Amino acid sequence: MKKMIFAAALVLMAACTSQNPQGMDAARFDGEIDGKKVALYTLKAGDITLQATNFGARVVSIYTPDREGNNVNIVVGHDNLDAYVNPPAERFFGACVGPVANRIGKASFQLDGVTYNTPTNDNEVNTLHGGFLGLDNVVWDVLKATEDSLVLFYLHPDGQEGYPGNLAITMTYSVDDENQFCIDYKAQTDKVTPVNITNHPFFCLRGEGNGTVEDYQMWIKASHYLPIDPLSIPTGEIASVEGTPFDFRGGQKIGERINEENEQLKNARGYDHNWCIDKETDGVERICYVYDELSGRKVEVFTDQVGLQFYSGNFFADLEKGSNGRSLGFRSSLALETQGWPDAVNHDNFPSILLQPGDVYTQTCIYRFSAE
Repeated sequence: MKKMIFAAALVLMAACTSQNPQGMDAARFDGEIDGKKVALYTLKAGDITLQATNFGARVVSIYTPDREGNNVNIVVGHDNLDAYVNPPAERFFGACVGPVANRIGKASFQLDGVTYNTPTNDNEVNTLHGGFLGLDNVVWDVLKATEDSLVLFYLHPDGQEGYPGNLAITMTYSVDDENQFCIDYKAQTDKVTPVNITNHPFFCLRGEGNGTVEDYQMWIKASHYLPIDPLSIPTGEIASVEGTPFDFRGGQKIGERINEENEQLKNARGYDHNWCIDKETDGVERICYVYDELSGRKVEVFTDQVGLQFYSGNFFADLEKGSNGRSLGFRSSLALETQGWPDAVNHDNFPSILLQPGDVYTQTCIYRFSAE
């Protein structure tokens, strides 16, 4: 149970509507949870103003200009701490998720003949984004905060939500003059354990809640993807995108084929799948871009990871309103999560996500923003 003390408790949605490049009011994020201080941190460089809180290591806003120079927030979220602690609907806005992001089928896995059971927080059958607590419902320690970077630390204790090992995680958020938002992760463990951490900002590139992500152009560097069952668990097949609605190699509008009669689209009500990146090196590569012709905004994704989970906001309903009264509903924003493959702990043919004692888990994700 979280014990909460808030300096400001007014619950308002910030959504992707504010036109204040100075960012949200930091006082609304001042608080204390389980005896640990929570605050809002503002990073600035180039044309970017980014704000994050150490509750769940959440990115709560990213202000960046369109082709006309209009500088607005392009990620969905809230303008106060209480709404993140007690979310009215969507839980993962802007959060760091893990220690195993995405899903674990039947909420269990085996290591060296031992079965580990994790929370059934997804359809009461599977584990989603770590569990009920995960990395998004905890307060991270702030190791360092500067005008363009924020270094956070969390020790995920042995046995918490069923995961073995004391997992020490250090994560750095930074922005630079090239209009890049960079996320660097490092983690070490004292027992073998699965690790697959990612970040979960929901982008709405028009910044006004108008239209849907179906209007955006998308390119993904992937010739294969992972089909899922009706509960969004990978079947184990590594399928070619050739001739399917999942082929974004040439670039196309997200909405061009999203409503086709297709079993996989039906299972996810649209796109909510892992694309298997055609990696050329072990390092950071450009793997995806999304472009909105109306605003001119473009976000490019760079990573060293082998997977990209693209979610087109299919399960959002008209439950939440932005500060301008517009709905944040069906397909109004999208997530681009760089990560290992989902449920890899239960599929021997997937790249391993196991971290061994003495080894260091590292990951880099970069979102580069521009306007054309």
